[in-house]
Amino acid sequence: MLKVGIGVPVPTFSFSLPDEAATERLGAVLASRLRPRDVVALQGGLGVGKTTLARAILRAAAGDPGLIVPSPTFTLVEVYDTRRGAFWHFDLYRLESPEQVFELGWEEARADGIALVEWAERLGMLLPKDRLTVTLAMEGEGRRADLQGDARFGDL
Repeated sequence: MLKVGIGVPVPTFSFSLPDEAATERLGAVLASRLRPRDVVALQGGLGVGKTTLARAILRAAAGDPGLIVPSPTFTLVEVYDTRRGAFWHFDLYRLESPEQVFELGWEEARADGIALVEWAERLGMLLPKDRLTVTLAMEGEGRRADLQGDARFGDL
């Protein structure tokens, strides 16, 4: 991931997602480029597709388009062992304080897994600077994804 420091620009890449199939394609490409210890911060309002994108990433990483991927809204975290390693899918919407993430296995996920984090902004100062941020927003009938991170995500 990109090492961010003072004065270091963070590249931003934008992608139009006119339908769910486009979101699934983006998820598949992201899954192929993610590495252990990566953090993907999924941001955007309710209903913009954070869980849909996370589901697409997980299905592609597992090589199973039918993989059951429930939203971790109530469990707060789900772990998936895939051929690309362990993926930790966090939903931090109900977190009351950033420190509660440690009770969910945050350190283990960061040590050797790949963390997909919905509502990542709830981590506050615990959100690593070295991450891929995907901000989803409504755009016409579809969505737009703005990615901030290193160049390996720029030519999707």
